Amino acid sequence: MSQVAIRVLFGTLLLIHLACSPDPEDAVTSGSRTDRPYAVVLGTAQDGGLPQIGCRASLCLEARRNPERRRLVTSLLLVDPRTSKRWLFDASPDLSDQVARADTLAPLDPAVSGRPPLFDGIFLTHAHVGHYAGLLQLGREAYGAAQQVVHATPRMSAFLRGHGPWSLLVDEGHIRIETLEPGLELSLAADLRVRAIPVPHRDEFSDTVAFLIEGPTGSLLYLPDIDKWDRWDRPLEAVLSEVDVALIDGTFYAEGEIPGRSMKDIPHPFIEETIARLASASSSVRAKVVFTHLNHSNPASDPETKAAARVRAAGMSIAREMQRFDLGSGRERR
Repeated sequence: MSQVAIRVLFGTLLLIHLACSPDPEDAVTSGSRTDRPYAVVLGTAQDGGLPQIGCRASLCLEARRNPERRRLVTSLLLVDPRTSKRWLFDASPDLSDQVARADTLAPLDPAVSGRPPLFDGIFLTHAHVGHYAGLLQLGREAYGAAQQVVHATPRMSAFLRGHGPWSLLVDEGHIRIETLEPGLELSLAADLRVRAIPVPHRDEFSDTVAFLIEGPTGSLLYLPDIDKWDRWDRPLEAVLSEVDVALIDGTFYAEGEIPGRSMKDIPHPFIEETIARLASASSSVRAKVVFTHLNHSNPASDPETKAAARVRAAGMSIAREMQRFDLGSGRERR
């Protein structure tokens, strides 16, 4: 082969190699990295889901006609690919579907026989139906789990142990409750930690917490329920300054959203209020806000509405099911 032909061949091979090699930055932002902890949104709806029982509003009717408009109840998955471990935040009534979603990302070891725990731990925020009713699926009438670890505050733990049908799950060994003191960190790995943070909410049976998840270099706040921002002893702006992503309460968009019911009986920070409160915050702070736990009445659940457009215009976003957040970099993985 002539020298000219060799040079042409070498140049061609080099161009092919460069064209096929991923850019290092693209590898991070595209979600191709699988060696760092990450969180995944498994559900975005308020406790009743979308569509909600008995609901004849347009959002519910459309969700019944079009399964793609259906929304599962709020829940979050945490995965550490380095150890093949996975944790769940809130056991919603849609637990069955959410386990199936988790299996597509971090499947259980098929070699393990019997009814092993579905997660390496389940963290509960509080005792409202959308956040712990899924535990019933772990009993003998359904999955029949063996010693599924459940992390809960002392008051939530006492409620589960002291009241049926939850107490039966404990007595029969389907769940094993591990008490998590608010404010104290629980280490899941050397560089992966979870901390429960008390928040004000309607605490009929238990207290309520948010969870701060800290990864190797990224952090995420999971706060699906709170009464109002000004009832919290922590300024929202200060909390946002300490995290990379904040999945926060977006239950209702505005006052008057529930016909025939006083919204004072079900206090939540309206999305409009959160947008107004953070109007003077920097764009980088506002970009951390991701609304979740949307009620079936919330117009922002439909991305085509003016309400959803206002959220985007404010530099914030609505959580999407199966949306990923990389806790190695704090960036969203698309």
